[in-house]
Amino acid sequence: MSSPEPTPPTIGVFDSGFGGLTVLRALIARMPRARFSFLGDTARLPYGSKSRRTIARYAVESAQFLVREQGAEFLVIACNTASALALDAIQDAVPVPVLGVIEPGAASARAASQTGDVLVIATDATVRSHAYSEACQAQGLRALEKACPLLVPLVEEGWTDHPVTAEVIRIYLNELNADAAARGLRPDTLVLGCTHYPLLRPLLERSVPPGVRVIDSAEAAAESAARLFNGRVRPAGDQPNAQTAGQPTEIHCFATDSVEKFQHLGSRFLGYPVGPVQLIDLGG
Repeated sequence: MSSPEPTPPTIGVFDSGFGGLTVLRALIARMPRARFSFLGDTARLPYGSKSRRTIARYAVESAQFLVREQGAEFLVIACNTASALALDAIQDAVPVPVLGVIEPGAASARAASQTGDVLVIATDATVRSHAYSEACQAQGLRALEKACPLLVPLVEEGWTDHPVTAEVIRIYLNELNADAAARGLRPDTLVLGCTHYPLLRPLLERSVPPGVRVIDSAEAAAESAARLFNGRVRPAGDQPNAQTAGQPTEIHCFATDSVEKFQHLGSRFLGYPVGPVQLIDLGG
């Protein structure tokens, strides 16, 4: 007799907005039979302009909603700012495993890099935290970080394959590579330290020097999550993809504001319509 199918886990995914839907997309590709609850704290973004204490409070409230109200058995913090500044607070506040996006990205960079020198592009708040630099250092890597503040609004404008975006990327990467050369670094890996950036991956891969690998921290986090759930969910390669087999993955989306914007932009990040989005209130 065949063993019974394991009960699919409920996985909570949290972001300050909707960029984290790129992480959800990567999770679904690996665990299509899991149940997902995604929360975008759109009423209180951007987190990057807030204090560490405020970011931790917001992130904990969102995490507790996913665990207490949605029954999440595992949390993925699909927000680089919250991963950098509030991961410890979240882990202390909920009784389930919590995974951020920064350590998996650094681990993937370690696996990809031959020289031990890596570049990181991210938002200003993530760069100021030096979380990627510290995570890479823990992996034995030297990391050079650069804030790229124009990229998020370009993605949200839908200019993911636009000449203006390509030129902005060229300028940022030229500055970053010049800084790396001045420091005597030989980078062979570029880490995408923002969940918006996977939508720019084709442009970025065309813009990096030959031989430089592009590491998507959203994909890296999803790989780590899939390994942690080994035994609870069969690998995607062992079963038909749920999206194509007529068995849609169960997804529940929540937002604290701007539901219509979430549905419009969120579908771009997820790669298909996000479906109904429920408005919730987590307080001020």
